[in-house]
Amino acid sequence: MPSYFSTICWLRRDLRLHDNAALYHALKNSQSVQCVFVFDASILEKLNDPQDRRVEFIWHSLRELNERLQSLGSRLQVLHGKPIEVIPAMAREINAEAVFCNHDYEPDAVSRDAAVAQALSAHDITLHHYKDQVIFEQSEILNGSGKPYGVFAPYKHAWLKKLDDFYLRAYPTERYFAALAPCAAQAIPSLESIGFAPGKLDLLAMLTGESGAMTLFEDFIRRIGQYQEARDFPSVKGVSCLSAHLRFGTISIRRLAVAARHVGGAGAETWLSELIWREFYQMLLYHYPQLAQGAAFKPQFNAIVFPNDAAKFAAWCEARTGYPLVDAAMRQLYQTGFMHNRLRMVVASFLVKDLHIDWRWGERYFAEHLLDFDLAANNGGWQWAASTGCDAQPWFRIFNPVTQSEKFDPQGKFIRRYLPELATCQNRWLHAPWLMPVSEQQRSGIMIGQSYPQPVVDHALARIKALSLFKDAQLYV
Repeated sequence: MPSYFSTICWLRRDLRLHDNAALYHALKNSQSVQCVFVFDASILEKLNDPQDRRVEFIWHSLRELNERLQSLGSRLQVLHGKPIEVIPAMAREINAEAVFCNHDYEPDAVSRDAAVAQALSAHDITLHHYKDQVIFEQSEILNGSGKPYGVFAPYKHAWLKKLDDFYLRAYPTERYFAALAPCAAQAIPSLESIGFAPGKLDLLAMLTGESGAMTLFEDFIRRIGQYQEARDFPSVKGVSCLSAHLRFGTISIRRLAVAARHVGGAGAETWLSELIWREFYQMLLYHYPQLAQGAAFKPQFNAIVFPNDAAKFAAWCEARTGYPLVDAAMRQLYQTGFMHNRLRMVVASFLVKDLHIDWRWGERYFAEHLLDFDLAANNGGWQWAASTGCDAQPWFRIFNPVTQSEKFDPQGKFIRRYLPELATCQNRWLHAPWLMPVSEQQRSGIMIGQSYPQPVVDHALARIKALSLFKDAQLYV
C-alpha cells in the first residue's frame, strides 16, 4: 500500500470510528484523512415518507460522529448528491490521491462503486475497498466443489470451522487519529436541507450512533444467556435490539462475534447463529444478484400464479386481517419501524400462505417501513417464509396464526399493547376473537365486525389453497 498525503474515507454502512477497516487503512497510509458521508440523492428521491426513520437514524448518527471528530480537531464532511459526482469533485477539491471505503455487497451499490472508481481513475485517484460489515464475505466460505452453499447448516459449520482470532481482530483506528484532517468545527446539514424532517424517531427515544449501539450492546450481553428461550416472545425483552445498528454500522460485527464467542453457552451460540444467517444471505446475494430483481431462489416457484387480492393486501398492511397477532405485528411495524423476528415469520407466512399474495409485495412493504432494512436479509427472510428461497421453510409447512399466537403471546401482552381495542378481551378468546359468543362480545364491548374486524380468510381453507398453488407450480415446470 503506497503512502498518501491527502485521502478521503467515504463512510456508508460503517458510521463509526472504532474498529472500521477502511478508516484504519486510510489513517495508517495517509498524512491527512477527510471523513465524508454522502446522502445519496438517487436513494433519497425514491423514499416516499419525508419523516423516514432510516434517514433520521443516519442523521443523528452522523451528528454524533461529527461531534466526535470535532473533539479530535477534525470534522465529518456531509454531502448531498450523487456519489459519482460529489465524491470525485471533493477528491479533486482537496487534492486527494485516494478514496478509502468498505465493501457494500448490494447489486446497486456494486454498480455505484464501480462507476465512482472509474470516475476517480480518470483523475488518477484510486478507490480502495475493504471487508468490514461481515466476518466472511463473497467467496470466503465455499463448499468442497468451490461453489456457494445452498443449505445453511453446512455453511454454518464451515463458517465456524474457519473462524479464528485473526478474523475477529479489531482495527485499531484510535492509534492513528493524528492523521485526521484538521478542520474548523461545523454542524452537519439539517434534515430539512435534504428534504426530510424529524419526528418519528424522536418519539421512540431511539438510541443512535456509536454511543447508542454500545448502550444496547452492553444491556444485551447482560441477558444473552436467556436469548435462546426469550427471543421468540415479542412481549419480553429477549432480542438484542441491535439490528439497525448492525445495518448502519454504528457497531462492528467483529465486536459482536467476539462477545458471543467469549460468553459462550446456548444463548450466545444461538445469537451467533443468527449473525451467521445474516452472512449467509449476504453471500447468496453476491453469488445470485438476480435475487435483488425479484427472482425466486428456487426457480420452479417463479411459476406460482398468486391471486394477489388488493383488498386483502390492504387489510394486511393496515392491520385489519382479524387475526390479532398478525395485526399487532403490523401495527408495531407501522408505529415503530421495527418488527420482532418471530412475528416477521408469522406475518410473512400469513401474507403468502393465507392471503395468497406474492411474497415480493410483502418484501417491498418491509423495505419501505423497516428501520433495519437490509436487502439481503429482507429478501432471504421473505423467501424463507414463502418457501421459495435457499434452505427455506418447506412449502407444505404453513404457520397457523392462531396457534402461533397462543404459543408465543399466551397472555396477550403484546397483542393488547398494539391492539388496545382488544384490551378487555379474555385470554380464552383473544387469539381467535371471532369465536367469542355474542354475549361475551357485549360484555367486553368488543363487537366483531365493528370494533375489531372479522377474519379476512378462514385459515383452514386458505391452507388448502396455498398447498394447491405450490403443488401446481412444481407440476408444470
